[in-house]
Amino acid sequence: MSAPRPVRVLVVDDSAFVRKVLRQVLSASPGIEVVDIALDGLDALEKIARLQPDVITLDLMMPNLDGLGVLGALQREGAPRVIVVSNAEADSELGVKALLGGAFDLVEKPTALATDRLFGLADELVRKVIAAGAVAAAARVPGEAPRPAPPAPLGARAASGRTRLVVVGTSTGGPQALTRLLTVVPRDFPVPIVAALHIPSGYTESLARRLDEASAISVAEASDDLELRPGLAVIARGGTHLVVRRRLERTSVHFAQASATHAYCPSVDLLFTSAAAELGSSVLAVVLTGMGDDGLVGARAIHKAGGRVLVESESSCVVYGMPRRVLEAGLAAAEAPIDQMASLLLTHL
Repeated sequence: MSAPRPVRVLVVDDSAFVRKVLRQVLSASPGIEVVDIALDGLDALEKIARLQPDVITLDLMMPNLDGLGVLGALQREGAPRVIVVSNAEADSELGVKALLGGAFDLVEKPTALATDRLFGLADELVRKVIAAGAVAAAARVPGEAPRPAPPAPLGARAASGRTRLVVVGTSTGGPQALTRLLTVVPRDFPVPIVAALHIPSGYTESLARRLDEASAISVAEASDDLELRPGLAVIARGGTHLVVRRRLERTSVHFAQASATHAYCPSVDLLFTSAAAELGSSVLAVVLTGMGDDGLVGARAIHKAGGRVLVESESSCVVYGMPRRVLEAGLAAAEAPIDQMASLLLTHL
């Protein structure tokens, strides 16, 4: 059996130093072939058309044509998957726009472009490039069903009294999935929502602000000891674990210390297990698109406590990893494509 074809990558950055380091760390992986580098957005589009890479790593702040311009020009079938390499301190808003505009994933570039700091990105960057390459390869196989059109906004249903909290976990493709879910949730949604998304620190404030502007419910980045209420969705701060606590009739979220047992931060497992411990059978969990199995342990805790777990269907996932693991473990009460998830959520309240 022949070895799989390496993921063909184009590195796009206006910094010669960054281009050199990214090319070096990617070329060190046997599963990746760096086919070329591009100096700006216009150079990138010409080389994408000529070389047809599977994946591009994309800087956002570039002369002539910036990263968002490149991303906008790639809205066509067969376009390469885009891994944004972005500096949160300088362009967090652009990073969020790129994710919402179709970028596959994001890797945070350190502010100080020291060699050791950039090489520290190697493991994360390689992992995400290979995942993006796998999705690009799968898309080349014919027969994929078209995704349904976005649904109309939903009307609320009265809470049954069982569900007190909805918790959501997601990773790759998460910003788009959360947008498609939260923007159709009705204003009078009867319980609070808390979401953990695998995203670097510095980006969730911009994401929460954009979701708040686009949604009928309120959306906010988490703060320590923030009280939860119906009609509020809280997004865990990037790079910070979040847990749920309930004292008497007050339910709130709190920052938690990082742990070596949790590979991702914020951890979906940690959020889910804390919700199960505090609220038991009154928790309803939703696992959306994402790589890996974060959320599996937490889903098991919620299921054991008598709560329910919903998962996104493979047909709408950017990466069918996290939902698949929960479904295959027999922990899911139901599944639905992302554009039907809000309706499914309402029926399970």
